[in-house]
Amino acid sequence: MVIVVIPAFNEAATIGGVVHAVRRVCNLCVVVDDGSKDDTADIARGAGAAVLSHEINRGQGAAIETGFVYARTLSPTAVVTFDADGQFDATDIPRAVEYMEQTQSDIVFGTRFSTSARAVPVLKRFFLMPLAKAIDRLFGAPELSDVHNGFRVLGPKALACIRITQDRMAHASEIPRLAHQHGLRIGQFPVTVHYTEFGQGVSGGVRIVRDLIVGLFVRK
Repeated sequence: MVIVVIPAFNEAATIGGVVHAVRRVCNLCVVVDDGSKDDTADIARGAGAAVLSHEINRGQGAAIETGFVYARTLSPTAVVTFDADGQFDATDIPRAVEYMEQTQSDIVFGTRFSTSARAVPVLKRFFLMPLAKAIDRLFGAPELSDVHNGFRVLGPKALACIRITQDRMAHASEIPRLAHQHGLRIGQFPVTVHYTEFGQGVSGGVRIVRDLIVGLFVRK
């Protein structure tokens, strides 16, 4: 069973199309509505997703962990994290799962740098991402070509031992760090990222670096 977990916050404009695309290539699509004020949950449910809801906005890391908690009860062969803003290509999901199986990886991180690197905004590509990467390395994360890519595939071992404690964007650094600490076999797989008006853009990248720095010093 392949489960796709999609954290979503006020993504009514895109979530329906994302769910429809994802459902074609997985066994179960789980949308975690993170306290949205719009119709995200209703649209996702109408598109065929299982919907879990937070009463208040807790952050993307908390939403993904909620999805993981639910997925653990179903004992899937793979869990994929996927963004709600329409930037990822759902056809990458089965290919990435197959790659994980062929390479016997425990966790696979998506990377955009063999597919759409030129499309990455300049500030994000040459400043924000290298800065986040340096912070990750400073705090024990493994070397990855694309830090903070929301596309990941977790096998059973990774799903069992990776418990996200960083509620907001610092989870993107916590996951590879935990994978390294637990001795998981790590793979990287090229994925396509379509930058659109719905994406988080450079301002989102700034928030990621901010949350990363704060999150690494503020532990639960």
